[in-house]
Amino acid sequence: MLNINPEIVCFIITKAREFLAQEDVSLPEEPISPGADWALQALSDHVDSLCFEEIEATVKDLEPDQEAELVALMWLGRGDYEPDEWSIAIEEAEAELTDHTAQYILAHPMVADHLLEGLIQQGYACDE
Repeated sequence: MLNINPEIVCFIITKAREFLAQEDVSLPEEPISPGADWALQALSDHVDSLCFEEIEATVKDLEPDQEAELVALMWLGRGDYEPDEWSIAIEEAEAELTDHTAQYILAHPMVADHLLEGLIQQGYACDE
């Protein structure tokens, strides 16, 4: 069972698709350097996007455990964890949580697909 409302995740999925579909959004596949905060670098030119602002506001309204679940869902959906490793994924996400969760998830070009797949693996779906 999720602590984050699946409808919120579906909203973020929809907005992430809109954001990443914008012509001027270009994200690197990998960090520029291992120590670089590449999520912030990749999104620095896009912080005035309405989609970005909506996602950021939605994520900032989440409780820390819900933010961790959002990140864990993305990781689950991209195959970093198996469904039976859900609690481990959440623990890892909680340990790495920052004030830049929205930027972190949006810096992943397939975030919408990964979040949706993570939801599906947890038994939820979005009405599309």
